[in-house]
Amino acid sequence: MYSLIKNHFSKRKLKDKKYLYLFDKPKQDEYVCFDCETTGLNPKIDDIISIGAVIIKDNTIVSSKKFVRFIKPKTKLQEDSIKIHYIRECDLENAENIDKVIEEFLEFIGNRKLVGYFLEFDIAMVNKYIKDKIGIKLPNKTLEVSAIYYDWKIETIPQGHIDLRFDTIMKELQIPIMGKHDAYNDAMMTAMMFLKLKNQAKMKRHT
Repeated sequence: MYSLIKNHFSKRKLKDKKYLYLFDKPKQDEYVCFDCETTGLNPKIDDIISIGAVIIKDNTIVSSKKFVRFIKPKTKLQEDSIKIHYIRECDLENAENIDKVIEEFLEFIGNRKLVGYFLEFDIAMVNKYIKDKIGIKLPNKTLEVSAIYYDWKIETIPQGHIDLRFDTIMKELQIPIMGKHDAYNDAMMTAMMFLKLKNQAKMKRHT
């Protein structure tokens, strides 16, 4: 009931009715797994510099449908962030404008459920631009892979410490590491984690 009321008021705040499709009932077994690289770790002041996303359909990652964009930031890249994603300001000289990328991203995700690793941060970053553009935040249902993994792991070690680091989950689930750390590769690896977990009987309630 709460989500219905929330969606009702969100629809009224939409600046452009063409985005009403975001509120359509999502298809049963379709998801978008995405990841962002940013200038820093503060959604209020930092900017997105890259978005990578893949579509998951019927337990398959649709590799022919991927979303990879680089964005020219308005804020300066932080040194700590460069050490993570290795993207420098000179690498973004021909990057796209965030307004164009956000519009394309909305069309790509549609009304699908969104999947990610520590997704709250990526959602907050995207919402900063979407709120200004269309008047609302993303209404899509979200699924946090680390939370699904935690619920799966707690069954075997109920009193133990569960390591939720990305590399640890990858190793535990026997997911192959894909090349360099970037938004697209991270989205792909997270999608593989999700598929490995979602088909566990006790995990189906998440999806």
